[in-house]
Amino acid sequence: MPVVNWFRKHVIAIVAILIFGFLLVPNAVVVWMSFNKPSGKYNVKWEKFSLDAWKNPLDDGILHDPLMLSLEIALLATLVATILGTMIAFAIVRHSFKGRGFVNSMLFLPMAAPEIVMGTTLLALFLNTFGVDFLGFKSILIAHIMFCVSYVVITVKSRLNGMDPMLEKAAQDLYATPWQTFWRVTFPLVAPGIGAAALLSFALSFDDFIITEMTAGSSLTFPYWIWNAVQKGIPPQVNVIGSLMLIITLAGIAVAEVPKWLKDSKSR
Repeated sequence: MPVVNWFRKHVIAIVAILIFGFLLVPNAVVVWMSFNKPSGKYNVKWEKFSLDAWKNPLDDGILHDPLMLSLEIALLATLVATILGTMIAFAIVRHSFKGRGFVNSMLFLPMAAPEIVMGTTLLALFLNTFGVDFLGFKSILIAHIMFCVSYVVITVKSRLNGMDPMLEKAAQDLYATPWQTFWRVTFPLVAPGIGAAALLSFALSFDDFIITEMTAGSSLTFPYWIWNAVQKGIPPQVNVIGSLMLIITLAGIAVAEVPKWLKDSKSR
């Protein structure tokens, strides 16, 4: 039958479109509802097009402190976790030492353990070690660094394992010093993996709620604020901030991919 034959030829394309639709439609809804002007406290039903939320994205300062706290923690956690995770990945891949297999296995625990278990364990650790006054910015930052390091190590390790060792040996044959070999050969090859790990860490840290809620004390991050605001009403400014993050992400991808597209078009 013609219909069956057509479906067999295009089944992969159809499945791909459905999957991308499943992934992207919620993002489109977030952007669309940022232009809504709800009559009540909840921005869940389309009522009227308006730019009011975009003109006042922080809702008269209400969202400023939670948003800035989340950004500060995410940036610091990403910086520290990326540096530590990269060094750990190099140590595991390039060097042999006692306990290497054990360390390699333990790195998967923060990713495999349920977040509620990690959150309660960290809460007990902080309370028993430092007391209740320690809960807040410092406890959240330490917790985020802890689970971000694992993702950085796994990502950078994959990049290192895929590198051709002959490139570094070729640099050494050309009388490059170890320092020159690292910065001119090794680091440029590993940089995409480090960048991907940093972006993943930032997204995980900024978006985290369960572990943050358990270790936050009186501090209020952006996801924590949204959870508390559900009972009172979520303003459309939340959609605006989500839309801005989506736009920034797409802009970063475009900046990274446009040179490749231009290079490919010239080669053709």
